[in-house]
Amino acid sequence: VALARSALIVIDMQNDFCHADGWLAHVGVDVGRARAAIPHLQNVLPAARAAGLPVVWVNWGNRKDLANISPGRRHVYDGSGEGTGLGDPVGPRKAAVLEKESWGAAVVDELKPEPSDIKVDKHRMSGFWDTALDSILRNLKVDTLFFGGVNADQCVLLTLADANFLGYDTLIFEDASATTNPDFCLEATLINARQIFGFTLTTPAFLKALDGANP
Repeated sequence: VALARSALIVIDMQNDFCHADGWLAHVGVDVGRARAAIPHLQNVLPAARAAGLPVVWVNWGNRKDLANISPGRRHVYDGSGEGTGLGDPVGPRKAAVLEKESWGAAVVDELKPEPSDIKVDKHRMSGFWDTALDSILRNLKVDTLFFGGVNADQCVLLTLADANFLGYDTLIFEDASATTNPDFCLEATLINARQIFGFTLTTPAFLKALDGANP
């Protein structure tokens, strides 16, 4: 791995997915499982920045009018259409679900982005569709991407898969990625990552490698 050609991609570590007042908690999902990634990201983010890796936050942030969201996409976590879905107000803040620049779309306080970090709003499970992510990475001249975030078996995996299809080398953190789904979903994600998409690693291994790397 050439650090000068690498970047860290953090997916969906935002309030609607990871905070007790957010959307998923509102609909009865145990967000504590998603929050398991937070302490590991807290360890890896400063080290990645110190090593010169760009940090790219890819968060779900819809247009207020939902004009580019298909009818089927409107039913994410609201299969019946009668619950709480995209754009609906939730929690004590009455924040619009996954709306760009809303509280729900913001990164959780524990992982506050630095001014030098890059932010990309996505509108699909993959961070590459209908976004500037690929153009940004090409301009950064990176070819190796480290992935963390939530949900590992959904948006993280699908963004990683698209990155792999586009020719990037891809690695996913086993501990800095999490899911609110059952454990076998994460296990299957890691198996697929190892077999067909690239590699998996842990944050301690990453930190040890950085410590021994030449500047």
